[in-house]
Amino acid sequence: MKLTWVFTLAAALIAVAPVAPAQGVGADMKDAAKDTGDATKKAATKTAHGAKKAANKTADVTKDAAKDTGSATKTAAKDTAKGTKKAAAKTEDVSKDAAKKTSHGVTKGAKSVGHVFKKPKNDKSAEKPEDKSGNKPDQSK
Repeated sequence: MKLTWVFTLAAALIAVAPVAPAQGVGADMKDAAKDTGDATKKAATKTAHGAKKAANKTADVTKDAAKDTGSATKTAAKDTAKGTKKAAAKTEDVSKDAAKKTSHGVTKGAKSVGHVFKKPKNDKSAEKPEDKSGNKPDQSK
């Protein structure tokens, strides 16, 4: 019987031997999976934080750019309005001067032409003398 007991004990040891290393590999796999999960969670958190930070910076830069663009556009519009106003005033002045000069020239020309065609009211030499009978001389000649 002693021999049976030794065989039984040997069989038990042989049966238990593969289980012990299997439990070690399973524990190692469990630890590796936990470590991988922790690392993935940490990386995802850092990535999300980085993405949020980048989005905030992008929003700030975009806001600043929009503000600068608006300011530049406003300045350009003011400058354009001032330039247009000055040009309109200059055009108005030039037009007024031209109108005055034209009016003066037309008036002066009309007066000089009018003198040629007007008969003077008090100029007796312009009229032909009447004869003693009160009849004007015949102008049909």
